[in-house]
Amino acid sequence: MAVAIRGGRGGGSALRNFFSYRIFVSAMFTLLFLATLSVLFSSHHDSTIGNAYLHRSLVSLSSDPLKTRLDLIHKQANDHVALVNAYAAYARKLKLEIAKQLKMFEDLAQNFSDLQSKQNYRSNLFDTDGPLDDDSLKQFEKEVKDKVKFARLLIADSKESYDNQLKIQKLKDTIFAVNELFVKAKKNGAFASSIAAKSTPKSLHCLAMRLMEERISHPEKYRDEDPKPEYEDPTLYHYAIFSDNVIAVSVVVNSVIKNAEEPWKHVFHVVTDRMNLAAMKVWFKMRPIQQAHIEIKSVEDFTFLTSSYVPVLKQLESAKLQNFYFQNSAENATKDVNNMKFKNPKYLSMLNHLRFYLPEMYPTLHRILFLDDDVVVQKDLTALWTIDLDGKVNGAVETCFGSFHRYSQYLNFSHPLVREKFNPKACAWAFGMNIFDLDAWRREKCTEQYHYWQNLNEDRTLWKLGTLPAGLMTFFSKTKSLDKSWHVLGLGFNPSVSMDEIHKAAVIHYNGDMKPWLDIALNQYKELWTKYIDSEMEFVQMCNFGV
Repeated sequence: MAVAIRGGRGGGSALRNFFSYRIFVSAMFTLLFLATLSVLFSSHHDSTIGNAYLHRSLVSLSSDPLKTRLDLIHKQANDHVALVNAYAAYARKLKLEIAKQLKMFEDLAQNFSDLQSKQNYRSNLFDTDGPLDDDSLKQFEKEVKDKVKFARLLIADSKESYDNQLKIQKLKDTIFAVNELFVKAKKNGAFASSIAAKSTPKSLHCLAMRLMEERISHPEKYRDEDPKPEYEDPTLYHYAIFSDNVIAVSVVVNSVIKNAEEPWKHVFHVVTDRMNLAAMKVWFKMRPIQQAHIEIKSVEDFTFLTSSYVPVLKQLESAKLQNFYFQNSAENATKDVNNMKFKNPKYLSMLNHLRFYLPEMYPTLHRILFLDDDVVVQKDLTALWTIDLDGKVNGAVETCFGSFHRYSQYLNFSHPLVREKFNPKACAWAFGMNIFDLDAWRREKCTEQYHYWQNLNEDRTLWKLGTLPAGLMTFFSKTKSLDKSWHVLGLGFNPSVSMDEIHKAAVIHYNGDMKPWLDIALNQYKELWTKYIDSEMEFVQMCNFGV
C-alpha cells in the first residue's frame, strides 16, 4: 500500500512537470508565431486586415483560447500563397506554354486572399475584439485546408516540369556562353592560321639564302645557257608552273618525272619573280632533272607585260588600290579575318595572273598543262594532251555539288552586268591542274575578255578577290569538264578527304591555308608531298626541313 501511495505521488509530480513544460513550449511557439505574423502582415497586399488582425491578436492573446489555432491556419494559408506566387513567377519568366496552369496558380493565390476578405470571416475572426466564433473558425479552417490541399496537388504536379524548364534554361545560357567563346576562339584561330599561311617559314628562307650564297660564291658555275629547241617544240608535253617557292616547284617537277612513262618528252616552263630567279636557277643546276627539260624565267623577261597592257599592273599604280591593300593593313586585319583575306596583295601578284597570258608567253605551242605549285602528281599525265576538249579552251575538274561551288558563290549577281551575262547556278571548276588548248584560246580571244572583266572590277564590285572568279568569267561556256580522278582538291583545308579517292587521283591539290611546307599542314596528307622532296640535297638538310 505504501508503495502504491509513493508511486501515486511520484506520478502526480511527473504529471505536473509535464503540463508545466507544455505550457512553456506553447508560450514560446505563440511568441514565435506572433513574430512571424508581424513580418507576413507587413508585406501582405491587404495591410488593413493584417494590421487589425495582428492588433486584435496581441490584445486578446491571454483571453482567447482559439488564437493559436487561427495563427497556424493563417500562417499556413500565407505560406502557400507565397509558394503559388513563386511558381507563377517562374512560369512567366520561362514563358511556358501552359496558360491554363498559370491562370490556376494566379486564381489560387487570389482565392487565398479573398478568403480572408469574406464579410463573415472579417466580422467573426479578424475585425472583432471579442472572443472568436468557433463555428466560423472551423469553417475558415476547412476552406483553407481544402485550398492548401489543392495547392499542394497542383505544385506537386507542376514541380518536375518547372525544375526541368529551369535546368533547360540554365543549359541554354551555358551553351550560349560556350558558343560565344567558341566563335571568338574560331576567329582567333582563323586569324592565326592566316598569319601562318602568309608567312615564309624559316626553312624556306634559309634555303633561298643558301642558294643565293652559292650563286654569289661560284658565279662561273651558274652562267645562263642558251635556250633549248625543246622549249618551243609543240610535239612535246609542256607544263607551266608560276611560283616563288623553290622547294614547292621542285616537288611538282619531281612528282611529274617520277610518274612519267617517257620523261624525256616533258618540258617545264617555270616562271618566278626577280628576287627568287637566281635561287631557282641554282637549285635546278645543282639538282638537274634527268632527261626532262626545264626553262626558268622571271616575270620581267616577258617584256609585253606592262601596265599599259596588263590591267592588274595598271591597277597597282592606282593610289586608291594601294591604300586598300597596303595602308593600315595590320590594323584592319586584326578587326576581321575576312577583311584580312580580301586585303592580301598576293591576289594582285603578277605571278597569279600570268595564267591568262599563256598563248602570248608560248606562241609556238598548241597545248599546255598549267599546274599550281601546291600540287603533287601521282600518275602519268600525257593522256591529257589527247583528250578531246570539243573545241573548248579549258579542260578542268568541276567542283560543284548540290548548291555549293556555283557561280553565285564567286560573283556578285547583284551587279546587272554579271546577272545579264552569267548563270548563277553554273558549276564552278578549279584552277590548279588545267589543260589549255592555246589555239582555241587565240581563236576565242580569251585574254581580251579577261582584260575586259578585270578592268571593270577595279573597284571590286564584280568579285572580291582572286583569279578564279576572273577565270570563271573568262572561260564561261568554254570549259570542258574532266573526270574528277584527274584532280582531287582539299588537302590544304579538309581533313576528311578519302584516302581511297586520293590514291586514285592523278593530281592531288593542297589548296587552302594548310600548305604541306608549313607547320600547320594536315599531318595525314603531308607524307604524300614530302616523299618527293630531294632530301639528299645538302641545303635541304642544312635548313632543317624535317624530312
